[in-house]
Amino acid sequence: MSEDHYSLSARVFHALREAILAGQYKPDEELKEKTIGEELGVSRTPVREALRQLELEGLVNIIPNKGAYVIGITQKDIRDIYEIRSRLEGLCARWAAACITKEQLDELEENLYLSDFHTAKQNYEQVVELDSRFHEILYTASGSKELRHVLLDFHHYAQRTRKITLSGGERAEQSNAEHRRIVEALKLHDADEAEKLANEHIMNTIRNMDHIGWENLW
Repeated sequence: MSEDHYSLSARVFHALREAILAGQYKPDEELKEKTIGEELGVSRTPVREALRQLELEGLVNIIPNKGAYVIGITQKDIRDIYEIRSRLEGLCARWAAACITKEQLDELEENLYLSDFHTAKQNYEQVVELDSRFHEILYTASGSKELRHVLLDFHHYAQRTRKITLSGGERAEQSNAEHRRIVEALKLHDADEAEKLANEHIMNTIRNMDHIGWENLW
């Protein structure tokens, strides 16, 4: 198949995955190839391929001769993701402490400044974007393509929860402070401290979700 065909299928896949993770499609809702194709302006073939890929990711269940239905992502899935992330983010920070560059540290410092600014202004949409960027820089600084890929996927899967938890001033301020402590450890190339702080940062998100109430995240 042509490269254009694959890119089209990938575009449909990413659009559908984004919609499922954002809660635009509800669990058990049927995903109709014809309707999706019309909405996205594509034929049914790339839609069918995207649905198969979504099934491999555990977001969709395809029942032969019946259709494709949303599985979505559950509260347990999110908790599991954060538990796993806490370990991997710690490992990421440990590796980053050994090889982070001055340019990456400068970018993290700028990110901290902007995060504080937008938190004070209650511009929480920008705060969420800056949170994503902070972690992306850290993933790259680890020097591991494999770890970066895994963590980006986890980070993406938890985007809906992140938007809710960071839309309250108190958690946003706490998160910024936790980011700052991680950066200070990275500056000192203190791998043990960076790992501990990064691990705690993610675990604090779980504690915050427990405080908010998981039922309010759905």
